[in-house]
Formats: sequence, structure tokens, C-alpha cells
Amino acid sequence: MKNLMCCGIFAAALATLCPGCAPSTADLRAVGDFVPERYMGTWYEIARLPHRFERGLDEVRAEYTLNPDGSIKVVNSGVRDGEARSIVGRARLKEPNMIPLTGELEVSFFRPFYGDYRIIELDPEYSVAVVTGSTRDYLWILARKPELDKTQLDALLKRLAGWNFAVDKLEFPHQTVPGK
Repeated sequence: MKNLMCCGIFAAALATLCPGCAPSTADLRAVGDFVPERYMGTWYEIARLPHRFERGLDEVRAEYTLNPDGSIKVVNSGVRDGEARSIVGRARLKEPNMIPLTGELEVSFFRPFYGDYRIIELDPEYSVAVVTGSTRDYLWILARKPELDKTQLDALLKRLAGWNFAVDKLEFPHQTVPGK
């Protein structure tokens, strides 16, 4: 597979390279009582704010695997122009000794550079997550299934608009839904 220089989580790393370029997310708290083991597995990208590195990318997925040292292997994949692409990165808890843990991670696809990965919403079943970086230019809605119930999605979009994210600019990548 070709290197995927364009998947969602990579953008968080870029956010640290240009602090002050966009409105900060410092006023938004990361989720509390975060259990990394429950976050592991496959997440489908339901929506994202546009960035050139994800332009034209569909079937976007992120696969998280907990490593023995507590770090997290991240494999982002997608399809552009019929061609599968992927990139492998590493994430770590931003404050691993905090009790309880928060959903704040740092991620790198190009070490030694790490960027913010902040989970600002996570349902109790760990089936829907909203992720941002250090600025409001970065936003992803992720789910364990390739599509989200319209009522649930509309409620999320309303909250995100209230948090001053540009929901009118969100892109909704195509995801293959079995049986449709």
C-alpha cells in the first residue's frame, strides 16, 4: 500500500507546527475516565474538516492497538482514486500518570514530532468519538460502524457548532456499508 500522508490523525501533528494560526481548543476539555483498552480497535471516519492531505480520501479507518509499553500503534488507511493507502504511527497518553486518565494523547507519524489528539466527546459504549487537535481547524467524528444514525449525528453537529467548529465545512467521506 502507498504511504498515506493524509489521514485524520496525522493532522493533529501538523497543528503543533502552527500554534496561534487558528482558534485554540484549550477551552474544550478532553473526556475523563478514559480507558485506553476500550478505545483500541477499528474506528471509521464519519466526518472531518477538510485538509489537503485527506482530499479525495474515502473508506477512511483508524486501527488502534495497545503496545506492551503502553504506547499505541496507529494504522490509518483509506482509498483515493481506487488505490489503497496507509500510514503507521505511534500515540501515547499525554499524561499517563494522571488518575483518572483523560482522553488526551500525542501522536506521531514522523518522529520526533508529536501533535495533540484530544478526544472531546466519547459515548459510554466507546462507539462514537469526536477528536480534535490543539486548534479548531482539526475535527473528526469517528464511529465503530461505517455510518452513524442521523439523529445522533445531528445532535453531535449541533453541539460542535455550539463549540465554534465550522460544521458547515465538514466533509463526509464515503464508507461502504454492508447490505446497502
